[in-house]
Order: sequence, then C-alpha cells, then structure tokens
Amino acid sequence: MAVKSVSIRIEEEMLQKIACVADYEGRSVNSHILVLVRDSVKKFEEDNGKITIGQPIDRDENVKRAAKK
Repeated sequence: MAVKSVSIRIEEEMLQKIACVADYEGRSVNSHILVLVRDSVKKFEEDNGKITIGQPIDRDENVKRAAKK
C-alpha cells in the first residue's frame, strides 16, 4: 500500500496539546494522528458499514444531518 503525505492547518495550541497526548502515549505526533484517523474510520464503518474504495457513499442514508432549529 502506498503511503501518502497530507498537510493540515492546525492552531499552535492544538498542535501542542496533541504533542502532549502523543508523548504520553509514547508516540510521535504523526503516529498519534494516524491512530485517531484509524479510530475514526473504524467507528464510521461500525456505524455505517464497510467503506469500499471507489464506491460512492449514499449520503442520504449515512450522513447524520444537523437538527434544524
């Protein structure tokens, strides 16, 4: 599997907080962010079914819309 790079914009304070959590967990910031992304995808798939790459996700069924005020 190819490894890709992604840049993100993040506030300095949030980056420092993530660095503290990563250090506590014995990980680099990059490794910690990968754990968070994997956990997010896993939760999404548990709630909505397995993601098949190349297949569109039916947003009407899978995306929880914000409640109207």
